[in-house]
Order: sequence, then structure tokens, then C-alpha cells
Amino acid sequence: MVLGNLLIILTVTFDSHLHAPMYFFLSNLSFVDICFTSTMVPKMLLNIYTQHKGISYTECLTQVYFITIFTGMDNFLLTIMAYDHFVAICHPLKYIVIMNPRLCCLLVLISWFIMFWNALLHLLLVMHLTFPRGTKIPRFVCELPPLLKVASSDTRINNVVLYITVALLGMFPVTSILFSYSEIFSTVMRMSSRERNYKAFSTCGSHLCMISLFYGTGIGVYLSSALTHSSQGNTVSSVMYTVVTPMLNPFIYSLRNKDMKGAMGRLLSREGCCL
Repeated sequence: MVLGNLLIILTVTFDSHLHAPMYFFLSNLSFVDICFTSTMVPKMLLNIYTQHKGISYTECLTQVYFITIFTGMDNFLLTIMAYDHFVAICHPLKYIVIMNPRLCCLLVLISWFIMFWNALLHLLLVMHLTFPRGTKIPRFVCELPPLLKVASSDTRINNVVLYITVALLGMFPVTSILFSYSEIFSTVMRMSSRERNYKAFSTCGSHLCMISLFYGTGIGVYLSSALTHSSQGNTVSSVMYTVVTPMLNPFIYSLRNKDMKGAMGRLLSREGCCL
């Protein structure tokens, strides 16, 4: 999982053919997914090994903070990648000018800045809550919504802030993605060349798979939490969202991309020669 995402980052970094906005955002997505899984998997494996499901208060808050950041970064990066496809397909002559390195870096930095302060706000609000001794969360990781449900103190302010931030940071990316792809499909339908149509749909198809996987598993987690109290069902949905999705996201994109597969082959063959 970590090695696969790390391979994507190294491939994009060292292959000059991949020094383009699309692969820059993909390498950032791989980095975020490495951080995302590293926040939860080590503790999960330790609990499995020791047969102990407990987690300290500090560890729980740490998980809440970083999960909030990395989930939001996944969301923003998928949105930025949709915009990148929109510019590439709908405004190809202006692509180099619009998607310049400065703008690409700025979009990523702004996303980190927003999610850092958003996560910090939620963390500070949670630190003012009290929890009964021996509190159990029906997940193998600490996430904000389940944590608020088991608090013994008043969580109205926390819930209001959570709903507002989810609405703002959720609706904007979803709306942007829908707008980008509506424009993309409209442009592709007007293309006369079948080869150009196939290339556009091939590139967008990989990204749409990533979006479906991210939002589909995310919605599944919260629906399973709301509709069922089965710990097994919650665990399965949480594993899909927090482990399987970050592992598959970059691979869906890279394995369907000839340039990425070729660059990986060159990198691995170069490393083999060095050895």
C-alpha cells in the first residue's frame, strides 16, 4: 500500500515526461493517501496483534485531527483534478497558460491551509467535551461524527460547526466536479474525431472511478453508522473507506494510463540496472 503510492511519487518526480499538472496532482494524492493510512493502520495492526481494542484519549484526538485533514485533502485534490481535466479538454489552447506551475502549487497549498485550520477548529471544540469512563466507539478508528455521539456533554456547538463545514467544504467540491464534467461531456460530444473522444473518455474514466470510490465508500460509512448498530457492518465499511480506498485510488489512475505505466517500467528497469 505505502510502497505502491511511494512508487507513484518517485515515478512522477524522476520522469521528466510526467512533469505535468495531472501527474503533479496525482503524486500529491498518493502522498495524502500514504499519510491517511499511516494515521490508522499501525494502530489497527497493533490492536489485532495484542487483541486489545483500546485507544488512549490523546491517540483518539490525534486520529480525529489527521483523518479530518487527509479526508478533506482527498476531496480537494479530486476536485482540482476535475478542474484540470476541464481546462485540458474544454480549453486546450489555453491549458499551459491557465494550469501553470504557480497556480498548481497555489491550489494545493490553499487546500492544505483550509484543512489545517478546519481540523484544528474541530479538535479544539472536541477537547472541551467530556466522555464517560470506558467509552466505546463502534469503529476501529476515531472519527468526528461517532465521537460526538458518545460524548456525555452538550455537543450542539460541535454539531452545528460540523454541519456548516461539511456543507461548505463538501458542496463546493461536489458542485465543481459536476460542473467540470458537464462541460467536459458537452465538449466531447461535439468532437468529430473518435480518437480524441476515446482519449478524453479514457482519462476522465479513471478519475471518475476514483471519485465514485471515494464518495461511494464515504457515504456508505455514514449510512451504515446511521442505519445499523452492527459493529461488524461498521467495521467493514470503515475498512473500505480508510484502507481500501486510499490504496486503490492512485492505482486506478496509473494502471489505466499508458504514460504512467511506461514511466514506471523505465524507473524499475533503471533501479534493476543499478542493483
